[in-house]
Amino acid sequence: MTAITTSSPTTAEHSQPRVEMRGIRKSYGALDVLRGVDLSIARGEVIGLVGDNGAGKSTLMKMLAGAETPDRGEILVDGEPLTGTGPREARAHGIEMVYQDLALCNHLDVTANLFLGREKYHPVTRRLDTDRMHAEATDELSKLHIRITNTRQEVGNMSGGQRQAIAIARAVTFDPKVLVLDEPTAALAAKEVEMVLALIKDVSSRGVSVVLITHRLQDLFEVADRFVVLYEGRIHRDLVPADTDLGGLVAAMMGK
Repeated sequence: MTAITTSSPTTAEHSQPRVEMRGIRKSYGALDVLRGVDLSIARGEVIGLVGDNGAGKSTLMKMLAGAETPDRGEILVDGEPLTGTGPREARAHGIEMVYQDLALCNHLDVTANLFLGREKYHPVTRRLDTDRMHAEATDELSKLHIRITNTRQEVGNMSGGQRQAIAIARAVTFDPKVLVLDEPTAALAAKEVEMVLALIKDVSSRGVSVVLITHRLQDLFEVADRFVVLYEGRIHRDLVPADTDLGGLVAAMMGK
């Protein structure tokens, strides 16, 4: 498992956007979903991407995560073009996405989910090194201030907030530059929402750019640096929390 590290970027790295999306267009038949979207995201910035159903936010983020390909336009990560297609290509550029369904294996324990596809084997016996994996899993969760002490419990028996935290932790262990979260606080109790929002703040403080898609607009005021509002396939407004309120954000989503 990749260790979570912090670094001291140069001034040039600070000034260059972590992500640039230029002139992004996407159509499905006669339906124009995205109509020339330009979006820049800074290092460690938390973006709240909002819009009514059909505004294009999910499609835009699936393009960033490699699950969709734009018809026109380009995507750059740290100045390097995102070429090719597929989540593996996006991951190679440091982009991770946590979908709403989390893609966790309920019958496996916490450690097995964190190491899924990246299992550790003993160098001599060539058998699964479960003790090492549990130790590393405990260490990684501790670094992210996730209070899960028993990494041997099945995730299917855990709360929604704990499961969300595990899914985010798994993405972070890939040492991403950009983390896209799709409805991370949906159907969670208030205390669990607080835990997930605190985790988002922790991740962004490490220099990871976070794009947050959520219908729980009140959560965005807790963590987002900017609100990017999509309306009919275009960026309609780009707001900072200090300059608006919940009513203003809803109005912007309606094209006002």
